[in-house]
Amino acid sequence: MINRYINAIAGSFVLISLILAHYVHPNWLWFTVFVGANLLQSAFSNWCLMGIILKKLGVK
Repeated sequence: MINRYINAIAGSFVLISLILAHYVHPNWLWFTVFVGANLLQSAFSNWCLMGIILKKLGVK
């Protein structure tokens, strides 16, 4: 269940940062890079900060 939330949040962050990069400033693409890098490292390390945050907020 928590993986669905993580995927939804990460996807939302990517889409929002792309919209901000298009309409506000191209430097917002660095946020997209940050999200992608975190997803990649969590695939190898099995550690995800968003997962920890969601668990502390009570998501099962």
